[in-house]
Amino acid sequence: MGSTVETYPVAGMTCGHCASSVSAGLEAVPGVCQVDVDLPSGNVRVTSAEPLTTDLVRAAVEGAGFSLAD
Repeated sequence: MGSTVETYPVAGMTCGHCASSVSAGLEAVPGVCQVDVDLPSGNVRVTSAEPLTTDLVRAAVEGAGFSLAD
């Protein structure tokens, strides 16, 4: 079974601490294998064992104090 890779825009990340918080929140989601944050673009690439719902990703990002960008 292959993995799924999705990229999400996250609003409000301005520093390494922000990126770490978002990464930790997403890594706590069951099935997430890897999280790569690109701070300059504000994008987060999430690799997971199974496809994740946007609502699940949104909840994890919001739990870290940020939001998905529109």
